Amino acid sequence: MDIRKEYLEFFKSKGHEITPSAPLVPDDVSLLFTNAGMVPFKSIFTGEIPRPNPPRKTSCQTCIRAGGKHNDLDNVGYTARHHTFFEMLGNFSFGDYFKEQAIAYAWEFVTQILKLPKDRLYVTVHENDEQAYELWQKHIEKERIYKFGDKDNFWQMGDTGPCGPCSEIFYDQGSEHFNSDEDYMGGDGDRFLEIWNLVFMQYERSADGALTPLPKPSIDTGMGLERVVAIKEGKFSNFDSSLFMPIIEAIAKLCGKTYTYEDGASYRVIADHIRSCVFLLAQGVRFDKEGRGYVLRRIMRRALRHGYLLGLKKPFMYQLVDVVCDLMGGHYTYLNEKKDFIKEQIRLEEERFLSTIENGIHIFNEELKNTKDIFSGEVAFKLYDTYGFPLDLTADMLREKNIKIDEVEFEKLMQEQKTRAKASWKGSGDKAINGDFKILLEKFGTNIFSGYENYEEKTKILAILDENFKIITDAKASQKVWLMLEKTPFYATSGGQSADTGIINNNEVLDTQKFFDISLSFVKLNQDVKCNDEVIACIDTIKREQIARHHSATHLLHHALRVILGSHISQAGSLVEHNKLRFDFTHTNALSKEELLQIQNLVNDYIAKASLAKTQLLELEEAKKSGAIALFSEKYSDKVRVLTLGESKELCGGTHVKNTAEIGSFYIVKESGVSAGVRRIEAVVSKAALIYVNSIFEEFNKIKEELKTNDVLSAFNKLKNENLNLKNELKNSNKLDLKHEIINNIAVCIMQIQNKDLKNLVDEFKNKFDKCVILLLQEKDFKVQIVAGVKNAPIKAGALVKEIATILDGNGGGRDDFATAGGKNISKINEALEYAQKIINEGLN
Repeated sequence: MDIRKEYLEFFKSKGHEITPSAPLVPDDVSLLFTNAGMVPFKSIFTGEIPRPNPPRKTSCQTCIRAGGKHNDLDNVGYTARHHTFFEMLGNFSFGDYFKEQAIAYAWEFVTQILKLPKDRLYVTVHENDEQAYELWQKHIEKERIYKFGDKDNFWQMGDTGPCGPCSEIFYDQGSEHFNSDEDYMGGDGDRFLEIWNLVFMQYERSADGALTPLPKPSIDTGMGLERVVAIKEGKFSNFDSSLFMPIIEAIAKLCGKTYTYEDGASYRVIADHIRSCVFLLAQGVRFDKEGRGYVLRRIMRRALRHGYLLGLKKPFMYQLVDVVCDLMGGHYTYLNEKKDFIKEQIRLEEERFLSTIENGIHIFNEELKNTKDIFSGEVAFKLYDTYGFPLDLTADMLREKNIKIDEVEFEKLMQEQKTRAKASWKGSGDKAINGDFKILLEKFGTNIFSGYENYEEKTKILAILDENFKIITDAKASQKVWLMLEKTPFYATSGGQSADTGIINNNEVLDTQKFFDISLSFVKLNQDVKCNDEVIACIDTIKREQIARHHSATHLLHHALRVILGSHISQAGSLVEHNKLRFDFTHTNALSKEELLQIQNLVNDYIAKASLAKTQLLELEEAKKSGAIALFSEKYSDKVRVLTLGESKELCGGTHVKNTAEIGSFYIVKESGVSAGVRRIEAVVSKAALIYVNSIFEEFNKIKEELKTNDVLSAFNKLKNENLNLKNELKNSNKLDLKHEIINNIAVCIMQIQNKDLKNLVDEFKNKFDKCVILLLQEKDFKVQIVAGVKNAPIKAGALVKEIATILDGNGGGRDDFATAGGKNISKINEALEYAQKIINEGLN
């Protein structure tokens, strides 16, 4: 039984529109991943967007719970039902039907479609929801309905907003299989398994906690596919079902061991985690040192550690991708399309981590010998910092031995590292740049950026590093080296803003980058340098000012987007250079011409207001309370720079104009999509804007010259009409009466054609008849072209052209409904036509 399909089709029959699973990376920047079936509809429930038509939806939503507030990672493998990746079946009503129909639909599906025995089913309702209590009694005995309080049977999206009581359906797995004091309705045992939650969204909770009835109450439900499959298959663990056992069996085959449930936690961890990895990679998330990519990396490395426990010390996860695609690729077809890429990415990540895991586990085991109850925070930090072991991975290794980590010590070391190296990666395990940064930090700490105020700085060379980041004492002219200045006016690439260039004495600064919060300038030497040299560092002021103008424009653009498109807009990346800006933002749809013009005009209005730029250095929490916008994925220190430009207020460490009027003009040159839920605007300001506009005028003037008129639009419309007329004439000249006969209600055309587009003729013929077979031959360049089309007829086009091509000393083939071939022997065209008539007649009679 395909429960996923049965569910969707059932609710389709009840007037619900089937909605495809939304991406795991949601448009909602408050969420790390889509963690419930209702997430794609959140804006509808909250009233941010109008309710859809039809107001009934059903979906099978892929979900991830492995980071942020909803994080089941630590439980996976040790319980029967926790997963990082799962599929949530749901039906939703947006102000349409309510409790009575939701309850009736649920009961009908569970008892008539799933055919679960009624004597195994129980229901819970909120203790104050008498309406639901009465409605359920139409379907199930009163004795099987339990009332519980807010903790169990009240749902809310947040501290404020839509909320309401909920009703849950439970399945009794049988007292004979469980022996626990917790195995009763409402207990924490596994005997009574919740399979479906019906949320009756009927109130709006205000900031003071008051509940106000919603004018159009809604329904939000969720039923875990994995749980229902396990129940239908008579399994007491999701992992014993057909959704997981093929993966577990593949793992057992790889490690050459037999799987047993009692000792199989590692198998279950890997089986769960490979599903998450496959889906996240397929949907565009990449292994990274932060954000969603870091969660993906944590999932992968937890699985690899469990593989290591099973004796799998070489890359193996990538070999499980085929099994996942075989199991799920039928419904999620994009898995098969991206299978090879997924396997490559997983294999590379495995190689990166396995190169360090053995040393890390050796250190872990050595410390374990000296541990009784609390594992050293210092060693845990070393595993994290040097060997790429996330803290929860070490905690997971200790969990089996009932030992905890000294997290106070770990956090202390983490904070110390952050002050030294804000840019260090979180547990990535990637090979660090093999440089002498530690020596620099120990000797000098971090250097000072003075470039907010100073474009020129008299300073000292603290250190010189070669191109491999190794410390050297001096360097000769013509070399390229990295210089660490005591104070530097050069802005290092950060937050999307490109680096400053300029000169240090007579040496050319090509780039400036940050490494562990140390600003280093990459310099092409025109004269010798040595440590402790006093130097004059000057930035390229013209370039800096153009960068600052583009950067300030991104802030105004961000604010304009939120005004025009809505407050859901959030920055998803940016690039600021001296001649352009690029701004990525969260938004579902492509922007219309009207919206782009509105945004462009609004930014130019902001510029024209000549607002002074105001910069404040505030505590992070204070800055957030002040209304300053912070990026979802950005990591901030305790003290942050807050930039106010007119109505725009953001946390930003970049360089900016002193007055918005300095930006000049703002023009959008391109709008495009980046990924699911992310759009991109490219724009120019100031000098770059002038160049852009001049190029348009120049091109426009050339067009006027070519058309020999100032009324370009009229001339263009005239040319367009002439072109359309010529196309119509050509189309009419190509029309051909395709002679045909009817054989057993099927239109059949077999012809030799001259100087025509055979494919178009075949398409026209197929569009004209519901059932047809057409074969066309054409002599061209002393060869024969063969094209065939079939529609709702017992003949295959590919097989037909292959036979005909044989007569003409050629070959070819294709699909059952359309195929092409070629032949070399033009003298046998008539013979081929006669043979075609013969085999088509036989095939249709």
